[in-house]
Amino acid sequence: MGIITRAAGGPETLEWVALDGAALGYGEVRLRQVAIGVNFIDTYYRSGVYPWPSSPLIPGAEAAGVVEELGAGVTNLAVGDRVAYTLPVGAYRTRRVVPADRLVKLPDSIAFDIAASIMLKGLTAQFLVTSCYPVKAGDTVLVHAAAGGVGLLLGQWLKAKGATAIGTVGSAAKVASAEANGYAHVIDNSREDFAARVRKITDSAGCDVVYDSVGKDTWCGSLRTLRPRGMLVSFGQSSGMITDFKLSDLAAGGSLYASRPILFDYIKTRDELQLRAADLFARIGAGEVQAHVGKRLPLRDAADAHRALASRRTIGATVLLTS
Repeated sequence: MGIITRAAGGPETLEWVALDGAALGYGEVRLRQVAIGVNFIDTYYRSGVYPWPSSPLIPGAEAAGVVEELGAGVTNLAVGDRVAYTLPVGAYRTRRVVPADRLVKLPDSIAFDIAASIMLKGLTAQFLVTSCYPVKAGDTVLVHAAAGGVGLLLGQWLKAKGATAIGTVGSAAKVASAEANGYAHVIDNSREDFAARVRKITDSAGCDVVYDSVGKDTWCGSLRTLRPRGMLVSFGQSSGMITDFKLSDLAAGGSLYASRPILFDYIKTRDELQLRAADLFARIGAGEVQAHVGKRLPLRDAADAHRALASRRTIGATVLLTS
């Protein structure tokens, strides 16, 4: 069983249907999936913002489960292993065939629902703060959507690194959640101009880096919060695509830098995936970073999860459960 959409559109296009089981190929394994993460990238594919690799589309970019069957050539896994993965699409189903080299084994201490909430979001936080812009102690960092799945992880990670984290949220109800997850300052975008507030917080010095997953509504203000030679990292567009950005905007802000990274370019090789996952799991195991699952729903109710995500009513991660 699983969720498909036959045509690009809103959450109402998501259907709960019976799916045929795929044959195992060389180097592949069959999983019984237990938990599946919900992310904005799922809505981008569903709505047609991102092109579909095939039709009908099965959304879903992260999941965790148990190995049920091994294909030929698989030597690093065994039946019964607890594993997790992140891939751009295809996760909204109860069983799935996945390349073995895209799977990571889960420590016993990490539950399936937590694992399903961190493979995309947690690895995103990991590469953002270690590789895209390597944050160091003393940096001042602005994070938009600070009460979202990635935002809550980033706040904790930044605090552990000794950076000053400033977060923006979309409502007063989300302020306390961000404050409890590492943010020294939290700005309610619905009540004040975040760029002006950041300038006040930093005594007009600006931020070293801005992690912006909102896009259209925030990118211009994000540039105004940066110090000279600061960096804008645009890694999502929950409010819509950025369409009017010009390279001259970087010069006007003080020789600024900008990046539009994608997680999958940072975990292309098996070794890089393993290293980043090991770092993430170690930090969670040590209690340095704690994953927050705000909502759990049955997989068949994926449309409701998409509606909640689009309305920005969610705090933390949303996870779909197969039973």
